[in-house]
Amino acid sequence: MEKNVDYGASCDSITTKNKRPVPSVGDSSAKIRRQLMPSVSGRSHRDSKMANILNYGSEEESDKEEEGITQPLGAPRMARMLMDEEDEEVERGSINFTLERPSQLRRPSISVSTPASPTPVSPTPVEPNNKFKFDWRAFPMSQFEPHLRREPFSQINCGPTVSFTNPYEAFISIWNREIMDLIVRETNLYSQQLATTMLENGMIRPTSRITRWHDTNVDELYTYFAIILAMSLVVKSHAEEYWSNNNDIFNTPGFSTYMSYDRFMLISKCLHFSNNVHYNSELLTQPQDKLFKIKPIIDHLNCKYSELFILSQNVTLHESFTMRKGLLDNQLIPNKGPTIGVKIFEVCESKTGYLWRFEVYVGHDISALQEDNQISGTIPSLVLRLLNGLEHKGHTVWMDNFYNSPALARELKVRGFDCAGTLSTNRQFVPSELANISEKDMIVGQVVGCTSEDVDVMVWRDIGKREAFISTYHGVSSTRCGETLNPSVVLDYNTCMGVVDRKAHQLSMYPIERKSTQVWYKKIFRRLLHASILNAHILLGNQLLTHRKFRKALIIDLLSAHGTRISISKTITKLHTPAQYDLIKSGKTDRLKRKCAVCGKRTITYCKACNVAMCLFTCYEPYHNSH
Repeated sequence: MEKNVDYGASCDSITTKNKRPVPSVGDSSAKIRRQLMPSVSGRSHRDSKMANILNYGSEEESDKEEEGITQPLGAPRMARMLMDEEDEEVERGSINFTLERPSQLRRPSISVSTPASPTPVSPTPVEPNNKFKFDWRAFPMSQFEPHLRREPFSQINCGPTVSFTNPYEAFISIWNREIMDLIVRETNLYSQQLATTMLENGMIRPTSRITRWHDTNVDELYTYFAIILAMSLVVKSHAEEYWSNNNDIFNTPGFSTYMSYDRFMLISKCLHFSNNVHYNSELLTQPQDKLFKIKPIIDHLNCKYSELFILSQNVTLHESFTMRKGLLDNQLIPNKGPTIGVKIFEVCESKTGYLWRFEVYVGHDISALQEDNQISGTIPSLVLRLLNGLEHKGHTVWMDNFYNSPALARELKVRGFDCAGTLSTNRQFVPSELANISEKDMIVGQVVGCTSEDVDVMVWRDIGKREAFISTYHGVSSTRCGETLNPSVVLDYNTCMGVVDRKAHQLSMYPIERKSTQVWYKKIFRRLLHASILNAHILLGNQLLTHRKFRKALIIDLLSAHGTRISISKTITKLHTPAQYDLIKSGKTDRLKRKCAVCGKRTITYCKACNVAMCLFTCYEPYHNSH
């Protein structure tokens, strides 16, 4: 049964389930404070202070502020034609979103209330004292183009800062001699610590691999990296299968040519990045404590990634997952590849997918939150940390509804960023008129939204469901897509986020993080090594060299520059042929005799391959048939 909706009515008149009441401007009850923490009599001073922090900025404007700021808004001529008589009596100055029927081309219907003057007014700088006071109003009929509202981009020569001629040069620019020396030093030190611990606990046996350990070096470590990368191209279920000697179609003799299986497993066990002696939990914060074993690699890669590449205007903030259950705070995301694992927040360039900065999630860092800042919180603090150093350069940050909020958009705008993306309508400062609109209240292709000068919020009804978006410059601009007109922010969002999704798909084709790797920091290391290969491919900039060909060329270059072939003595297969024992004395015909393995008689013949004495005509064939 279809729902009867009066499309000429405003959003205030649409009845929805569990709709939140919206106080009018003149209602005295509207001047109350929206409490995020209910007031309780007799609570402690700490609770009162926490309530003041959480409720900061949630006060309604006073009558004096409304009289000084809010201007009466007149309905546009087209909106007045579609209004009923009751709608015309709506108080001037209130936000009026009108739902209209789309045209035959399904043009997004955007009904707005315009100011008295149709002349567009450029957004004024937001002052610190009213940064988080949003004066939501309908979009004006005449407004600036999106590129005029966008922050000017000041970066030049975007892309790699250094040119490379082959995959090997691009790779060693990230994994340079400095970090390789650190890994070699810590690995050799940890092998000694491990052997000492095993010896003290009585765990070492004569056949233990640790007894055959000898210090590694940079060349062997590069060879180890090459073997790990080769495993992502030639996928097998178990590591020992790469060193199998079976003469069948599954044989891969190239792995044993450069490193034995025991040596590979021994390096994998002793691989280390930070000295355990320097660990002191009392001097470390919670993230530093959990990431102590992998922290040098994270710091090095973050420094190298930002040093080797200059971001273009559009950047994307998203997350990736490493399949792992263990010490770190695991996340459950059903729509991701590994549904349970360690989350890594990433800042990537929207054009190429280059990973510019990342942060491993290890739980909420309470020490990083600022109590006197309205934007404080785990998600906003995370976004500002990841974007540190990019302020006032004109970058546009594309995010999904996990990060976006009006308060964060205003904060980024003050810092010289633009931002856009999907939005959860239950965020703070989102207008209740938009939050209460459901799919049943809208028709396909319809757009309802409002603006607060520098922050725009809109709801769009797609074929499947309604989607909410936030932007700092798009406004209500639309782009033709076939026979329909879709909001420009939707198309731009799909374009910028699609590159990052393609990056994740490229990495998933070459699995490096094996299920058998149980140590959490070694699995994260493999994930970081995996992402650095794609970054090296982007740094090379050779469009003719595909991602797979780049990996193959890199493996060959690493083995050519640092690998050492192992000399393997091949066993010559001997033929089962009969022969006679040597003469007892030279010049005589008497020969040595041995007891036949079949009949027991003494004979002068034997089998060369078996080296067993046997009679030639009566016992030779029966012996070989039985063996």
